[in-house]
Amino acid sequence: MGKWLRKNGVTTVLLIIILLLLVVRKFILAPYIVHGHSMLPLLNTDERILVNTWVYNVDKPRYGDVIVFRATEKEKYIKRVIGLPGDTVEIKEGKVYRNGRKIKEPYLVGRIIGAAPPVKVLPDHLYVLGDNRNNSKDSRQLGLISMREVVGRADWVLTPLDRFGELANN
Repeated sequence: MGKWLRKNGVTTVLLIIILLLLVVRKFILAPYIVHGHSMLPLLNTDERILVNTWVYNVDKPRYGDVIVFRATEKEKYIKRVIGLPGDTVEIKEGKVYRNGRKIKEPYLVGRIIGAAPPVKVLPDHLYVLGDNRNNSKDSRQLGLISMREVVGRADWVLTPLDRFGELANN
């Protein structure tokens, strides 16, 4: 390695590192800034996270995954996966039901105001909700989220530094 480095120079090594970082950023990890309070208490506005953009090429979304998706041409949202293809999701009496069973959601604070009629999740779609249910624009308003619109799974909190670390999905 030492001979190669002396022969090819530091500039070549730096170019290789920059190229690798660009590949990783484009195809494996992407930075994202959280906008809004829909994922409180898990995430707050202006926090910076890393999104794993590769994971759903090799695995399927799971209940509880926190995902980033394109909501409009210009906007990306971050929400939690509640329903997978084939599920029926309903909100009644302040609780979320999946396939007729109330789901446990220890990450929530407070009770959901309002209700949502049963929705059957189509193939290649997801039903998503923000953790701050009473202040979230999610599948209740947007409808089902196509897997084509999913950017990836939020895996790491970068800033603020006192929260740096792996994001607890599920």
